[in-house]
Amino acid sequence: MVIAKKFILEKPFSGEPTEDNFKLVEEELDELNKGEILVEAIWLSVDPYIRPYSNHVSPGTTVMGTQIAKIIKSNNQDYKVGQIVFCSTGWRTYSIINPSILEKDVMPSFYVLPDFGNLSPSLGLGVLGMPGNTALFGFLNICDPKPGETVVISAAAGAVGMHVAQIAKNIGCYVIGFAGSDHKVKWLKEVLKFDAAFNYKTKNVNAALLEAAPHGVDCYFDNVGGDFSSAVIYRMKSFGRVAVCGSISSYNTNPKNLPKVSMLQPAIVFKQLKIEGFIVSRWADKWQSGIERNLNLIKEGKLIYPEYIVQGFESLPQAFIGMLNGENIGKALVKV
Repeated sequence: MVIAKKFILEKPFSGEPTEDNFKLVEEELDELNKGEILVEAIWLSVDPYIRPYSNHVSPGTTVMGTQIAKIIKSNNQDYKVGQIVFCSTGWRTYSIINPSILEKDVMPSFYVLPDFGNLSPSLGLGVLGMPGNTALFGFLNICDPKPGETVVISAAAGAVGMHVAQIAKNIGCYVIGFAGSDHKVKWLKEVLKFDAAFNYKTKNVNAALLEAAPHGVDCYFDNVGGDFSSAVIYRMKSFGRVAVCGSISSYNTNPKNLPKVSMLQPAIVFKQLKIEGFIVSRWADKWQSGIERNLNLIKEGKLIYPEYIVQGFESLPQAFIGMLNGENIGKALVKV
């Protein structure tokens, strides 16, 4: 008999999440049926998308999320005890999975982790997982950057933003980043060698862009939305490209009462901008190739991938709240 711990959504979010939104419960798992495997969580991911997506689930539901886990029991001939897997089973310590009946043609929800060599399996939740593929496919396919172009990235110290920046630098772009603290800005300049970086809380966005990109912006990778993004869009060059990855600035806002922002149509029309939103599952058929490409960049010394690690399964709510408040540089993770 296996007893699993899991966090459920105790009550819907209203504004910023608090620990009261979550409840830790236990669940007795059944014996394995044919085709099933039992996995034990090793690493769990906390991601911004959990906040808006959770608006659409009922209280009592296991908090969504992904993890790196080890197979500890198998009743499936294709999967062996000891294998390390990626799975989307939410915030729980043990999970029963039947890989053969998982949904197809959506975001990959289960696979045996590729061989990362001497690298930590935790990277399967970050640079060698969903955030890495989000940066790689979203930036290259939508922004289509060229050497010498000016690229602006919001939430630039996050797992996706810093990855986009490094791809842009490798191409030969001029990279400008915005983050939420002087500490992060210093790190972006000194470690990732951003050409310019600013604290959006203390530096006016228009003034920063006039200073760092007086001739305008070619590509904008948008993680935050709101008036911040409106300001960047009005500084775009003709035929500029915007990849809309997320809108972190609105995630703690009532979805029925989102904040109003500056009208964008004049900038979009007269500068003939391309603005395209995306969900990384669009490239599900290229998932493993994306992991391989990012792994090669690491081997070539072209990717830095800091991890912000919180210890202990019970720390998941605090880690999630901290991530939304910008405590992390790089990928936020919980080690069980």
